[in-house]
Amino acid sequence: MSGAKHLNPAFRARQRGAALFIVLMLLLVMTLLVLASMRGAVLQERMTANHYDRSLAFQAAEAALREGESWVLDNPPKPSDGTCDGAGNCGKPDPAGDPVWQDEDNWDDAHSADDGHGHVIDIGDLPVPPRFIVELLADSVPEVDVCGSTSIDPDAPCYSGPESLRFRITARSGDEGRAVVVLQSVFAMPQPASW
Repeated sequence: MSGAKHLNPAFRARQRGAALFIVLMLLLVMTLLVLASMRGAVLQERMTANHYDRSLAFQAAEAALREGESWVLDNPPKPSDGTCDGAGNCGKPDPAGDPVWQDEDNWDDAHSADDGHGHVIDIGDLPVPPRFIVELLADSVPEVDVCGSTSIDPDAPCYSGPESLRFRITARSGDEGRAVVVLQSVFAMPQPASW
């Protein structure tokens, strides 16, 4: 007989079974690691898409807000108090009522690039174009005379102006199920002579 050891066949079979078990456990651990990293990557991709969507909606709402301010300066609307005229213009709000921007019907009639008023709201291809609503807050804000006031900084510029109008412009961009951004500004302007 030679010096080689002969192993018992039952012992060799147990060794092969243990190796198979260890390999299967390593494969299971690697699969779990791959699944966890894929889940993290998918989550990061969704977060990036949501951030991009919100950023685009914010830019579109801001563009609509600026277009609303420009439009009001050229065409100050004069709707009746407490009502909306079906063209995106609303009169003085009722303090006891719901805000007009919370009524979905008002958004259906709101100003947009497609309403025929010649609005320019160019922000690219959006699934839902931005819109804005104009509300008249006050139509007879008294004349301002800060020139004679002693409560301001003496180095501040002196201003004395006519009665003015105050409008609230509410812009909205986005779609249900996606990022929706609503912005508001209060816009003051001199009262036109024809008012």
